[in-house]
Amino acid sequence: MSESGPLLLHASHQGWRVAVASKDGVSINQHFGHAQTFVVYQLTADGIESLEQREVSLYCHGHSADHAAMADILTTIQDCDAVLVARVGDGPADKLRAIGVEPVDDYAYLGIDESLQAYRDLCLQQNQEGCHGHAR
Repeated sequence: MSESGPLLLHASHQGWRVAVASKDGVSINQHFGHAQTFVVYQLTADGIESLEQREVSLYCHGHSADHAAMADILTTIQDCDAVLVARVGDGPADKLRAIGVEPVDDYAYLGIDESLQAYRDLCLQQNQEGCHGHAR
């Protein structure tokens, strides 16, 4: 799990909104900086629902980065609690955390469906143990 672990659900919170970076829509196989699309899911105690696909500008251009694109990406997924990616650099990870979005690369190259289920189960388990966290 990422450094801070799964997001924890407050009693008034209705679930987690999670963005996923994928090249093929099947597995979590996209580096954060290479993603031009994020699929957003809602995870609740009752299940997982695909909400929408969000397009963004390419951030990473090899050895250079488009800082305007980073600002666009952060704005595009700022309402999410986490983003599941194959990989994310330290700088982008810090920027994501600064806006309350947890970068998660623990499910790199695994299937989206089973990864979302596993992440959801971890979050729910943390909440059943009476923990308090930073989910919105």
